Amino acid sequence: MQESEFPCSAAHSPTVHPTDGFKSNFTVSRALTSKDVLAAHGQHVVLDLTGYVPRGPDEAAWVLSVLQDAVARSGARDVHAHVEVFDGSISPPGFAAVVLLDESHLSAHCYSERGWLAIDCFTCGGTDANGIVDDVVNAFLADMPNLVVRQRVAFDRFLHLKEG
Repeated sequence: MQESEFPCSAAHSPTVHPTDGFKSNFTVSRALTSKDVLAAHGQHVVLDLTGYVPRGPDEAAWVLSVLQDAVARSGARDVHAHVEVFDGSISPPGFAAVVLLDESHLSAHCYSERGWLAIDCFTCGGTDANGIVDDVVNAFLADMPNLVVRQRVAFDRFLHLKEG
């Protein structure tokens, strides 16, 4: 199916529901039906993995360093990094780690008891999101050889009319 053949148009726009006093009145116009030649200024790569094994007390610092090292090797600019460990008292055990980039973000979220790991990388400009994700996955695989990529989706972002 080509991009212009996806069955979404203004006639199939989402139903708008007010929530907590906020209303969304947006209209989907020409969504996924454009025959215009589009260019992208970004990439978004998302992965779902299983077989994640917690590393122990240094897990959070290790995960954040894996993400930051991949960003550094890519040439992207790390503007902020944070990891939050969930001990199971409020949220299921695991972590959420993010590196905020000048070019967007790289994140990893884990449900440790279930062995689930999600990785999300969104970049703009010439920064290669696929390369960053490959670097992260390889680092995790070196430590957890039974990690399995269950889904990997890559798509273009910041679509706009191609100039010229």
